Amino acid sequence: MTLAELVERLDLKVFAGKAALQREVKGGYAGDLLSDVMAHSRKDDVWVTIQVHPNIVAVAVLKELASIVVAHGREPAAETIERAEAEKVPVLGTGMNVFEFVGRLHELGIKGS
Repeated sequence: MTLAELVERLDLKVFAGKAALQREVKGGYAGDLLSDVMAHSRKDDVWVTIQVHPNIVAVAVLKELASIVVAHGREPAAETIERAEAEKVPVLGTGMNVFEFVGRLHELGIKGS
């Protein structure tokens, strides 16, 4: 499934990285502790978090994640959006809480790391 399909099916807001929405999603990871995400997420995962600071982009680049999804209706900081655009990292948003959103990903066949 592509990020564009996820955006459409789950009514996600696109904050950054529209040019990379054709990227394939292979799995998912949920977490807010950056060191945990660095240790356990995998390439092409969708990362679900409530973090909004610029360091999330660095983690996504390091781990070659498909995208970052910011949950709970939170919005990334302006600097985060700027960095994400520069690094071509899709940053998406949902009003759902993390638990609900991850459940929806699972229903769509996206398994966790």
